[in-house]
Amino acid sequence: MKVQPVNPQDPNPNLRFLEEVSAKTAGVSRLEMCIQCGTCGGSCPCSADMDHTPRMLFAMIRAGFREQALRSNTPWICVSCYHCVVRCPQDVHITDVMYTLKSMAVRSGYYADSPSWKINKTAADFSGSFIKNVNEYGRSWEAGLATVHSLKHFPLRAPNMAPMGLGMWSKKRLNITPKRIKGIEQLQAILKRANELEVS
Repeated sequence: MKVQPVNPQDPNPNLRFLEEVSAKTAGVSRLEMCIQCGTCGGSCPCSADMDHTPRMLFAMIRAGFREQALRSNTPWICVSCYHCVVRCPQDVHITDVMYTLKSMAVRSGYYADSPSWKINKTAADFSGSFIKNVNEYGRSWEAGLATVHSLKHFPLRAPNMAPMGLGMWSKKRLNITPKRIKGIEQLQAILKRANELEVS
């Protein structure tokens, strides 16, 4: 299926929502190939916490329910285990579509005032902190990421995590201080260009 660019002058942009999601998904999403079999939801270990199964979410996208889809907590609950992708009979790149929907939800602002606001906001903040670490160091800094996220969203749980953190540090599985990768400037240039292309 050839994806047409989204026209901002289109009087019914929601009717082209499927094409827009497909166009913004890295690679080939194959989203239009979904046959609504439900294998994705049946395979998902987190579907019980989703307000819509992936199958239902894809039906909403196809029907042009932009706002409802972008307010859904489904993409934020997805843990990127790829179980659904492996089992999909149509080879739909479900996890990649979930990343696209999260990005679109953040840009639209819908995630922040959805019924699942707390879940969506917490997940969006975690994602933002992770991306900030990668931009700054070239990799995730687990100790800093866990500390900042826990203190911001779950301050009462933070002290309970200390024994696990100390245990991981004693076995050299956790760095207390961040370490930058070699050639960080090259990675930062790539990420900067990727952001410019996404915005344009």
